[in-house]
Amino acid sequence: MGPTRAQFIQYAPAALAVGALTVGPWSALAAAAAGAGAWAVGASVPALRSLIACGITATGSGIAAHQLLASGIDPLFALGLAVPAGAAALAHHRNTAAELPALPATVPTGESSQAQVITAWWTEFICGPTQTEGRKLIQPGATLAHLTVDVGDDHLVFTGIITLPQGQQVRVKAADIGSVYGVPVSQVEMGDPKHYAPNALPVTVHLKKPSAVPAIAAGVPSMPEELWAAHVAVPDGAMPGTTLTLTRYTGPLDWEGIATRDRKAIGTVNLDDLAANLALSSIQIALARTDKPSQVGVRVMKEHALMHGTMLSAVVDELAMDSRGYVRLGTYIDGQAALVPLAQPGSGARHLYLVGGSRSGKSGVLEQILLSAHRSRIAVILASPQAGTIAGARLAAHCGDGLDEAMGALRLAYALMLDREARYRTPSFPFTDPLVLTVIDEAHMLLSVASPYHAEAKAIVEQLTRRSLKRGIGVVLATQTPLAEDLGNSTVIRSQLLIGGGAVFLRCAKGQGSLVGANAVQGAEGIDLSMIPDSWPGQAQRVADRDMSGLDTTAAANPEDGTFGLGYLLTPGSQAVQFRSLHLDIPPTVLTGGLPPVAVEDCEAWLHREAIARTPMVDQRGKNLVGSLTDLLAKAQQGAAAVPQQQQAQSTPAGPAATSDGQELIKPRILELLRQESIPMTAETIARKLGTTAKNIKPRLSELKKRDEITNENGLWRAA
Repeated sequence: MGPTRAQFIQYAPAALAVGALTVGPWSALAAAAAGAGAWAVGASVPALRSLIACGITATGSGIAAHQLLASGIDPLFALGLAVPAGAAALAHHRNTAAELPALPATVPTGESSQAQVITAWWTEFICGPTQTEGRKLIQPGATLAHLTVDVGDDHLVFTGIITLPQGQQVRVKAADIGSVYGVPVSQVEMGDPKHYAPNALPVTVHLKKPSAVPAIAAGVPSMPEELWAAHVAVPDGAMPGTTLTLTRYTGPLDWEGIATRDRKAIGTVNLDDLAANLALSSIQIALARTDKPSQVGVRVMKEHALMHGTMLSAVVDELAMDSRGYVRLGTYIDGQAALVPLAQPGSGARHLYLVGGSRSGKSGVLEQILLSAHRSRIAVILASPQAGTIAGARLAAHCGDGLDEAMGALRLAYALMLDREARYRTPSFPFTDPLVLTVIDEAHMLLSVASPYHAEAKAIVEQLTRRSLKRGIGVVLATQTPLAEDLGNSTVIRSQLLIGGGAVFLRCAKGQGSLVGANAVQGAEGIDLSMIPDSWPGQAQRVADRDMSGLDTTAAANPEDGTFGLGYLLTPGSQAVQFRSLHLDIPPTVLTGGLPPVAVEDCEAWLHREAIARTPMVDQRGKNLVGSLTDLLAKAQQGAAAVPQQQQAQSTPAGPAATSDGQELIKPRILELLRQESIPMTAETIARKLGTTAKNIKPRLSELKKRDEITNENGLWRAA
């Protein structure tokens, strides 16, 4: 910043006097320049006269000093000529000292820098006397008197009195002051003119205001205990008659506590109602049962505790069944291991009901179960109507991959149950044969009314869920929704699954996951599975910050990338608790230890498994399910004897146009079959339906594909 006008007028001659000693004759030009500058800045006539006199004196002294130095005389004589120049400069300083502008009267001695700035802005924009060209003062003469400033770490406030001469009235408004200091009008407080003199009005301006704390009206609950008492413990609340005791509190969205009901069991709690009472989403709150029926743990979360998941590789030792028959399936919301029973020692096997829509993590849970069964030496019969969806299918002793093959796997499981019932007459299974899990993926494709196997599959699954546990055969049934139609409208299947084991509820499609009314499950009432979000908070930003350099084929999904595996686990005798299944950071098949799949015992049902898998077990009306092993084997043998005759009849040349291998007859039949069926089929399924071998079918399929009459996608053939 350059010198002010007053500083220039006062100190320019002194600089000129010093410069004259070295500049010499050229100091006349310097004096002329100083005079011109003084005139330009608007100096008064006395100041100009004093400046000219000082310049002449300094110039003369400078010329004389220069001549003395040039003639070789002692420099001390030349230095003595600086005395007149300095005296002239001092005289000029005294002459102009009276003309320096004085500070405003409202700025007291020792005023703080904040007060000086406040006063300067007030003078510059509101009262004057200075005024910039093109800008009008708000009210000339309206000075700010009695200024006081309150400065703190989180606030800066000044107060004062707007003062005018007698007979004038203050016209400065709060909006004017706010615009000058750049603050909202709400931060400017002015006195009521009715209570003060017209020419003196107090004002308070909050230049910096502390963060506003939400005002809580008297009687409105704010702390968790108060909210609980006001909305949850009331008669129409989610947990009437309870009280909340906090055990940890770090904020309104991060606390834990114990809900207690005096000498009464709390019973079933509707999580949606509880979340609504506390103004939360259902994913932000979790309950944990304690040893006392009158107490339950409550946890409210800002960031979900299961976001980062539990790695499968970190808990390998917990995948095998323990002495109680439990295996680890994931982690509860409180960090404890989430266990499900696959067997009950001394009693038999256990069922498991699994519900989850697309991208919910259902397939990952099934792969965990297959791995746990393998490590626990439990045999698996897998029925997978949607071919190729289970990565761990090779861990099964028998795999029915595809709709027809899945129905065959159900028939085999039913025949194995009949076989064991015939061999073991005691009430409890003696465990001389391996435990067996019948895993049914996408069960709605077999059980729904639209399925071609609806009646038979429904009859078989009802009998399996009712009678198989004592024979060491458990049912793991997975479907996309908890709706009754996905189970063939059978209340028997669901009730037996829940009575005989646990249930896993994952995210479902909107409108299909509410466990209320006809879909209510004891211990999980009120849960809406469609309310489980498909992503964690902040996921949208992570996607926006994605790498656009190309597809990384080696990249793996992280637990934070989605909520797959997040849901509720219901085990026998407990309440549904929020949990998350293990994150498959490594393929489960890698953890098999190189051991082959656990085999089913050699028995009549297993020896005739191929014929049994092709033998329908109900009549055309879906009634009269085969009830004994003897009748089943007899029917299977009849069906097996009829197949060679059918094959022989089909292989007989129909005329001279037929070739020796019958390929021209097989191709039209393949096309007709694929066009009639609404689902794709494997080569083995096509061969079985046409009564021939897959070796004879596969070359014909390749020829038809070259003609673009059929297509192949992942081993599944369909008409083009």
